[in-house]
Amino acid sequence: MRVIISAGGTGGHIYPALAIANKIKEKDKTAEILYIGTSNRMEKDIVPKAGFKFVGIKIEGLRRSLSPKNIKSAFLFLTGISKCKKIIKKFKPDVVIGVGGYVSAPVVYAAHKLGVKCSIHEQNSSFGITNKFASNYADKVFVSFKSLEDKMNDKRFIYTGNPCSENAIKTEAAKKENFGLTPSKKLVLIVMGSLGSKTISDKMKSMLTLFNNKDYEVMFVTGKNYYDEYKKNKYTSNIKIVPYIDNMVSLLKKTDCLVSRAGASTLAEISALNVPSILVPSPYVTENHQYKNAMDLVSKDAAMILEEKDLEGDTLLRMVEKILNDKMLTNKLKTNLKSFEVKNSASKIYDEVVKLVGEKNEKNN
Repeated sequence: MRVIISAGGTGGHIYPALAIANKIKEKDKTAEILYIGTSNRMEKDIVPKAGFKFVGIKIEGLRRSLSPKNIKSAFLFLTGISKCKKIIKKFKPDVVIGVGGYVSAPVVYAAHKLGVKCSIHEQNSSFGITNKFASNYADKVFVSFKSLEDKMNDKRFIYTGNPCSENAIKTEAAKKENFGLTPSKKLVLIVMGSLGSKTISDKMKSMLTLFNNKDYEVMFVTGKNYYDEYKKNKYTSNIKIVPYIDNMVSLLKKTDCLVSRAGASTLAEISALNVPSILVPSPYVTENHQYKNAMDLVSKDAAMILEEKDLEGDTLLRMVEKILNDKMLTNKLKTNLKSFEVKNSASKIYDEVVKLVGEKNEKNN
């Protein structure tokens, strides 16, 4: 099987794409995979390191406001389609899989125009601009939230979950000692993405002092951009400050309460691992999709929510300690999370992709 996978821009698109690519190689050792991404974003480094052939194209997203820069974006989109057609004709894929990010739009569109079977994966509970466009040209649309499948009422839409969840289940749990943590103490993990959040970082400088001398431990992941600001701050020994954690999901398996943004991959991981969480959706993302993601869980009592504007005083402390000390609440959150877990998401996507390839072969015969 020959497969082109395209995703780019953020880890929220790239890591699900790599999870699908790895599952294809696991199931089909002879599969050939080509990854098309942007030539100047993080995937250009991540994908080759993961062992996949990478081709980059230049692409930019359209601005939502009227801007002269949209002329350039439209031009890059059209030239991107032309380049993608050449790549597709040369590689001759059996199927193309778009996993989001601006770059996947010209790839899926070009493949459709060339008669190649296409599928896309949407990580969030509502469509982003790219996947909204690409869904018009996809033979199958894989979604991470059951609510999105139900809303669309379209046989092409298939609830698969997020493929990052399967990886989370397989990942070996971390040893707390390796992070300077105490195995016998409960752990609160606070993280706002690999780069962090300036707003949250500014608030947490003073807010963390409320957690001083508690009988549980708090690890705050500042993000690489804000770690230096914390070096001069003094907290008690139960509070650990780090800029970044490699293989975060391994520590998630030892976490009693997670405080996090509501990115799609994070929600897939906490659902798969049944981790009680307080979600602080980023209000700065397209169409407020993190809030929508969070509310999918919150509405089913599978998580708690604390909007950024309400992150003041001891609000976070009280919510954290509610989860740590209220066993009925914790059990309810864990139980309700089970309704969101899809333990074999990447495998389900692989099976559907194989069916698409089979349909193509039947048509050709």
